[in-house]
Amino acid sequence: MNLLVKNVTIADPQSNFNKQQCDVRVVDGKIQNIGKLSAEKDETVFDGQGSFLSPGFFDLNCVAGDPGFETKEDIQTLTATAKAGGFTGLALLPQTSPVVQSKSQVEYIINKAKNNLVDVYPVGAISQNREAKELAELFDMQQAGAVAFSDGDKSLQDDGFMSRALQYAKGFDALLMVYPENKSIAGKSQINESKNSVLLGMKGLPALAEEMHIARDIFLAQYNETKIHISNISTAGSVALIRKAKRDGVQVSCDVTAHHLVFTEELLADFDSNYKVKPPLRSKADVKALIAGLKDGTIDAITSQHRPEEIEFKNVEFEIAHYGIIALQTVLPLLLKAGLDASLIAEKVAINPRKLLNLNVPVIAAGAEANFTVYNPNEKWLYNLASNKSKSANSPLLGTELTGKVTLVYNNSQIFQD
Repeated sequence: MNLLVKNVTIADPQSNFNKQQCDVRVVDGKIQNIGKLSAEKDETVFDGQGSFLSPGFFDLNCVAGDPGFETKEDIQTLTATAKAGGFTGLALLPQTSPVVQSKSQVEYIINKAKNNLVDVYPVGAISQNREAKELAELFDMQQAGAVAFSDGDKSLQDDGFMSRALQYAKGFDALLMVYPENKSIAGKSQINESKNSVLLGMKGLPALAEEMHIARDIFLAQYNETKIHISNISTAGSVALIRKAKRDGVQVSCDVTAHHLVFTEELLADFDSNYKVKPPLRSKADVKALIAGLKDGTIDAITSQHRPEEIEFKNVEFEIAHYGIIALQTVLPLLLKAGLDASLIAEKVAINPRKLLNLNVPVIAAGAEANFTVYNPNEKWLYNLASNKSKSANSPLLGTELTGKVTLVYNNSQIFQD
């Protein structure tokens, strides 16, 4: 199908047309030309007046339930949710049952997600069963198509094991994506340590637990002269540590979730378990530091941290509820609410995530493969059970009106229009 997208403002810092209002023609899956164009015969025309056209979004950190927890989310509903949120690519974490830790399991994910508008890339486990005792089959998984390695939301506590994992991964230029939490300090805490945790009568999780772990990983990456990616940072101290490490030449990168750029710990006053995330919601000062870190290049990428959960694990007392929210459809509205401009969104949600994984980065240019997202930053829409594409419903934003709507997504010669 040939497509003409008219009257859109290009949001792609890589493109010669960045920040210009243009028309974009797609023929046989490629961008044929860009400029002021007239519709041709047998061409589908989409008017994007007031909208931005960005390279297709890519998420570095999401979870499906397949295999083992398909009642939470399967590949089909995950990709449906992703494209509704503007994502044309996903890095899928291995925290399933069984854990994705072998060549055959990586191939299972790849085959399950074939022929989709959304490209799905498996992330293999670093350790067998995510227990940080024995290394998983990293090289074999990479050969089968794994784009990185992570133990998901389980942090690697053993310093020696972490160092050995970095040494091994360095041999074939693999990227380890690690969650930062010192368990001996974090204990069973579930919310940010502050005056708010005292007021709510709950044991607080200090920023120190995250920052000590990041400091350790920076030292290990520096010692082993290799790269490391820190997932889901959430504190001002973490931003400062990574900023300094980058200045010192350490090969460290990091990301932050969209909800940590908007939500703060004050939202926990009613003990709504849909706000229970890991790491916990932090202070307004932390949010300010995270946004500053995005703007100065300290933080490389923004993720959804999409974590579907059945109602029986969320509609319970806060202390026993599972962590996580469904987030792929709400990333864009949150980033707009945080005040990020279109070029920064494209850089942090479309370009940098692919660069970190050494994947081809889509560019809005004549002759390039068409892989893009069109969104109207001012259009309002109701996020409810009818518009939610996920199997799960664990989002504090359900039932609210959001600003910023994805209206068109194109990739792999397939189109999604809402």
